[in-house]
Amino acid sequence: MSQILHHPVISVSEITRPTFLEIDLNTLKENFNRIRSFASPAKIMTIVKANAYGHGLIRVAQLYQEIGTDYFGVAVLEEGLLLRENGITKPVLVLGGILSDQIPLFIKNDLTLTASSPSKLEQIDQIAEKLGIKAKVHLKIDTGMERIGVHYYSAGDFLNSAMKKKNIIVEGVYSHFANSETKDLSYTKLQIERFEEALSFFTKNSIEMPLRHICNSGGILQAPEAKYDMVRPGILLYGVYPGKEVKKSIIVKPAMNWKSRVVYFKVIKPEHPVGYGSTWQADHNIRAITVPVGYRDGYFRKLSNRSCVILNGKKYPEIGAVSMDQIVVNIENDSAYNSDEVILLGTDGKNTITCEEMADWADTIPYEILTNINTRVPRIYIG
Repeated sequence: MSQILHHPVISVSEITRPTFLEIDLNTLKENFNRIRSFASPAKIMTIVKANAYGHGLIRVAQLYQEIGTDYFGVAVLEEGLLLRENGITKPVLVLGGILSDQIPLFIKNDLTLTASSPSKLEQIDQIAEKLGIKAKVHLKIDTGMERIGVHYYSAGDFLNSAMKKKNIIVEGVYSHFANSETKDLSYTKLQIERFEEALSFFTKNSIEMPLRHICNSGGILQAPEAKYDMVRPGILLYGVYPGKEVKKSIIVKPAMNWKSRVVYFKVIKPEHPVGYGSTWQADHNIRAITVPVGYRDGYFRKLSNRSCVILNGKKYPEIGAVSMDQIVVNIENDSAYNSDEVILLGTDGKNTITCEEMADWADTIPYEILTNINTRVPRIYIG
């Protein structure tokens, strides 16, 4: 794999591209410790899918392994393989659906599979028998997401079959909340009831209970009664709350600053429109800067004529359409110089642009802002 994908630890002085992400490892560590303390005695499965929510899969996973996470959660097989190739030895659960031809790679690399149907369970068992290696699985129960998993109301036969498989180790059983970040928790409580209904199979049949887990970030904050044996913090680890209505039971801080630099300064005359489509123009002389970031980097085109950046302690508006690789910023009568630092997301100590604020400008959610910052944007790590 390329170094860009692996996001090696590099210093600011080694960065050649003026647009980069600065990730504070101390903040990530502090967020983890606060979540662990709040959720105790439940185990922690740190969710590092989608390039650790844009923060860099490998370095972030290394940090969390160093400070004692119990488990990792990823979305796809390739993420799990990258963890194994880069020294991650903790258990790794792949949360997404799988295809039968992927199963050998799971088993050979000691990755835990999500068994989400009777047929997948049978395939895992047969392939594990051929390889002579027992497969580790977590059984997925659908309590209200309607994505993957066996419905709670027909889980009994599925669980019974799983426990009888000779080549499978049933390590866990889990589900996922659909609305745990909202103020109205009635559906969350219904999902807990449905999960309990499925779990009753084990007590009714005097079978030792596997690891139980259902809490995502919203569930950790708002449904502590459902923390069970393990919780799965995702966006909360990175200092962003999962929804506007969510109860902030744990104080976390953003760990990411998205930075760039001024590469051009100009004066724009009245009635000289800016950018593709000529969507913005001034009625007086303005001073403007060009910043080398665009929608190819994950700075959404929807941010056109909506977003702001921070320059020299002040916020200034982006003007014109966001291009693939560049944006233009109106600084009115102020001054700027090539190489001046520009904050796209984060804080300069005086002003802040939050992930939530950028998400509002782009008519999306903070998850999409973080996970769409492209891998061509270098990650550097401080702390």
